[in-house]
Amino acid sequence: MAGGRGTRLWPVSRQGKPKQFQKLVSENTMLQDTFSRLRKIAEPADIFVSTNKEYIEEVKKELPEMPVKNIIAEPIGRNTAPSIALSTAIIVAKFGNETVGFFPADHFIKHPENLLSAISQGEKFLEKNPEYLVTFGIAPTAPETGYGYIEKENLLEKLGSTEFFQAKRFVEKPNLETAQKYLESGHFFWNSGMFLWKARTIIEKFKAYVPDIYKRLMKIKNAVGKDNFNSVLKKEFPKMDKISIDYAVMENEPNVIVAPVSIDWSDVGSWTALKDTLLGDSKEHLVRIEGEHLDFDSENLLVYGADKLIVTIGVKDLIIVDTPDAILICDRTKSQLVSDVVKKLEESGKIKHL
Repeated sequence: MAGGRGTRLWPVSRQGKPKQFQKLVSENTMLQDTFSRLRKIAEPADIFVSTNKEYIEEVKKELPEMPVKNIIAEPIGRNTAPSIALSTAIIVAKFGNETVGFFPADHFIKHPENLLSAISQGEKFLEKNPEYLVTFGIAPTAPETGYGYIEKENLLEKLGSTEFFQAKRFVEKPNLETAQKYLESGHFFWNSGMFLWKARTIIEKFKAYVPDIYKRLMKIKNAVGKDNFNSVLKKEFPKMDKISIDYAVMENEPNVIVAPVSIDWSDVGSWTALKDTLLGDSKEHLVRIEGEHLDFDSENLLVYGADKLIVTIGVKDLIIVDTPDAILICDRTKSQLVSDVVKKLEESGKIKHL
């Protein structure tokens, strides 16, 4: 899934080239890292990228190994439920009731071998239990308030080193006190937004919980491979409810399994998250700059910038992001508010800065 905008990483993540197409955590873009990770357990012909139609050329450029026909182009952004519905409609029409995994293209995963093992075991689990939906939970390492959580219930099965628990409930982003209780209990996992299920099973869940999405999904599915596919897609997809897969299905469905995975993971959802992902709790500066950074007596900075000299003197806990047409200076504890900047720019019609 590579259609998001990454607004909290403005001004680097822009509408024309959002964070999944940026080199934020390595020498490759986040999309390229995701593809390379999955390439270890799947052939290029079995990997699809769901993205907005305006990013087709970027995906082709970044992933020349993947067949162009595997780019699923959304006419408009409608959140994860419609994105997953569209991808499933195309895959089930072409390949039947395959096991399908959905993975965001903008996540950082430091030890992918544990995730890949869990995916392989998850496929085995679904062969025996096709009625279930599997989601991968991240063992929390801190009382994080920026993530949703999944509470586990009884253990259903263990395959290899992967445990499959009945999911008791999904909970929204908690306050610090609640997050601390979740961490201490050992029964909660971060909701990673990574899923595995049988294609026809998720279609049945759309039918049960979001019938309007299901109705449009089936129209698109029936048009796959036909001359009228594009016209049906343009008509039906924008009318799908703009809703996440968690709200649409996962929080309503009793047959959800959470498979914990022990990986260093982050959704890199903000500038603060980027620094913490790469440097942990260190108070060292994170400097990603084409020019030069000169500092005197500052602490805990993120400096990300264009080709110029940036000088900092005696400042602390700041995010400084310099691009050719915009500069962001932000207290690191307020980085979640960067998305509000994007909303303000949209409301004021300052399109060139988006």
